[in-house]
Amino acid sequence: MSPASFRRRFRRIAWWAAAACFALAHCRCGSAQAVDLAAIRTAGAKLQPLAAAKRPAGPSDWLANHRESGQTFDHYRATDPNRPTRQLTTIYIQPLGAFSAAEQKLLDRAAELLRVFYRLPVKSLEPIALAELPARARRKQPSVGNEQILTTYVLNELLPARRPRDAVALLALTAVDLWPGEGWNFVFGQGALRERVGVYSLARYGDPAEDDAAYQLALRRTLKVACHETGHMLGIVHCTASECGMNGSNTIDELDRNQLGFCPACEQKVWWACHLDPRQRYAGLIEFARANQLADELRLWEASSRLLIAK
Repeated sequence: MSPASFRRRFRRIAWWAAAACFALAHCRCGSAQAVDLAAIRTAGAKLQPLAAAKRPAGPSDWLANHRESGQTFDHYRATDPNRPTRQLTTIYIQPLGAFSAAEQKLLDRAAELLRVFYRLPVKSLEPIALAELPARARRKQPSVGNEQILTTYVLNELLPARRPRDAVALLALTAVDLWPGEGWNFVFGQGALRERVGVYSLARYGDPAEDDAAYQLALRRTLKVACHETGHMLGIVHCTASECGMNGSNTIDELDRNQLGFCPACEQKVWWACHLDPRQRYAGLIEFARANQLADELRLWEASSRLLIAK
């Protein structure tokens, strides 16, 4: 065997050995919990060179209008967040209203990414017709006149009554615009930290059927909000320290500036909450990014994978 072949074979063996050790560390009992945390912290430290400090907020940005202190990995764990268990195993998607063929494609891609991002089964429920919503949960937006759905009704009444027993998260998706109540014009989405429910809308993402560029833009927006709102349902609050998929978005411009991938601190929350091996997860994320022409995410996830494998 040549030296080059030996090195390649050694790296493959080392990769699988490391992955096996990380997976074994995810037993949630006894002293193994300390090994679990040690492995997560070590992996998180390796990704730290990829962390970018949060840009200063502009006048219309989320942090300029909402006081938030952020959340460290240790703070997150201390909140005893909602997370998968033997009983809570599955992410459910609840379609709300009708979708065009192009919009349905966005939903399918979002379900696919959630399955890879959180490494959990994802199932879709039968759609709920908008006609089933009471008048108090719908309005015409005062300044524009477009139809909107009240998120507090969806989160507090509609979804809890329909949430499957094994749902770690139930995410409603709609093509209709959303608003969360008095004093708000709209929200892209909203998730409950404890109740395992969330909702988001495609209404402000553009027409995915217009052309390839419009589809790609709508896809990126859809994927960002899907991962973000599911993060909320797992107890992850807005990230204020780094550029991160858990940054808040106050405008469509800010949503476009925010990245899809999570920062190292929020990545550790996902690894811990979902009991997953980050190496296997990045392999799936890289494949998804390639298949869906997500160049920025491909670079981030490939770099993350390389750093985790490095000694």
